[in-house]
Amino acid sequence: MELIVSDLAVIRGGMRVLEGVNFRVASGTALVLRGPNGIGKTTLLRTLAGLQLADEGEVTPGPQEMAYASHADGNKGTLSVSENLEFWANLHGVTDISPALRDFNLEALAARPAGSLSAGQKRRLGLARMAVTGRRIWLFDEPTVSLDVDSVALFADAVRRHLGQGGLAVVATHIDLGLEGDMLQLGPFKAIPPEETQDDFHEAFL
Repeated sequence: MELIVSDLAVIRGGMRVLEGVNFRVASGTALVLRGPNGIGKTTLLRTLAGLQLADEGEVTPGPQEMAYASHADGNKGTLSVSENLEFWANLHGVTDISPALRDFNLEALAARPAGSLSAGQKRRLGLARMAVTGRRIWLFDEPTVSLDVDSVALFADAVRRHLGQGGLAVVATHIDLGLEGDMLQLGPFKAIPPEETQDDFHEAFL
């Protein structure tokens, strides 16, 4: 499998933030997105995931092959850790959540209500959802927020296992996770808003 993005333009608040975005991510590799806050990393990931329409361009394959982990963990606080993972697993036709519990060090917390977890534990649970989707393409938006050093290593190991099984990943992060793949700086793809000329200003009053 390969993720192919061709001449993509994405919008936020009705305005283009990125345009002319082109990249390929091969099976078994990751692409790390870099750029300053506000450049459009989240908007790009949401567009890849099919949560909003592109203004222009193409993404292959479609969102049916993608799983997206946003800033929000997406946990249901009244359900236990296991029940949260079972909910997502059932939604995607996955029957075994034990690898996700193990890979994200959640086995001892399996019976705990998600609402009682620490910020780092909630983040690990939110990321563990990806492992029960069965999707080949993982998209992450600043996944290491609230994680300590050991948990960052757990996350990186989980992504490497996914890549080793033929999956691929796109990760917006400022941390070097040691993943096999490339880095893409989004600065060169920043959309330039149309500038009003002096003639446009005068024509507005004719």
